[in-house]
Amino acid sequence: MAKRIQGKLALVTGGARGIGRSIALSFLAEGAKVAVNFNRSDRDAAELKKEFPDIGLFQADVSDFTSVKSMADIIHDTMGEIDILVNNAGIMYLCGWENYDEMMVNRMFSINQLGPINTVRAFLSDLKKTRGNVINITSNAGIGTSADNTTFYAISKAGVIMLTKRLAFDLRGFGIRVNAVAPGWINTEMTTGGKTQDQINDTIKWFRERTILGMTGKTEDIAKAVLFLASEDSSYMTGQVMVIDGGRTDNLTHGI
Repeated sequence: MAKRIQGKLALVTGGARGIGRSIALSFLAEGAKVAVNFNRSDRDAAELKKEFPDIGLFQADVSDFTSVKSMADIIHDTMGEIDILVNNAGIMYLCGWENYDEMMVNRMFSINQLGPINTVRAFLSDLKKTRGNVINITSNAGIGTSADNTTFYAISKAGVIMLTKRLAFDLRGFGIRVNAVAPGWINTEMTTGGKTQDQINDTIKWFRERTILGMTGKTEDIAKAVLFLASEDSSYMTGQVMVIDGGRTDNLTHGI
């Protein structure tokens, strides 16, 4: 059976762990050359490279355009022009109006919103030449959520949804497709880090009770959707957001 993205060069930001890692491995399995960006996840990146030596590793802070541009130059020189850009790098801090933390909020916006802008700017010439494909990882929180202390995270991800639509429009003359995936709650280090097992169990229970399917998601669930968008299977799609959240009943996606 033919592999869906055979010979394509894909960059996955924040790809050393969690959802990004699953995306990178799904691309590798479907015949792509894969570049993985990471910033602080040195150990995860080293383990990924040890297990999958064909993957290229590139360190850069996506919130810093100079850092991203330097990474783009190195990838271009060592691996070639990218065909697929997955803007997966993101962070989540829980804070509300009573415990507002300006540093945390600014950092969320700089990575979650400026990160995709910086990577598109840095790789735009490649994407024009390859008639490339951009997939942004947003969140169902960017559409609506009732979870406490997620207001500012939700706003940062809502911006990614509008960025996706505007990029699809702005880049329409170059044959570049731009879509997004909005995951629900996925069991990763970002969502469970720093919690006790009892707290994790309570969180899983909370989210399961608020999904039509009565379950939480796995990183592989998101990787499958991203692979679909990266391939010709989705050739008639651009400017769209795929919500993969088990049917959340407490947000504006479903309105139940």
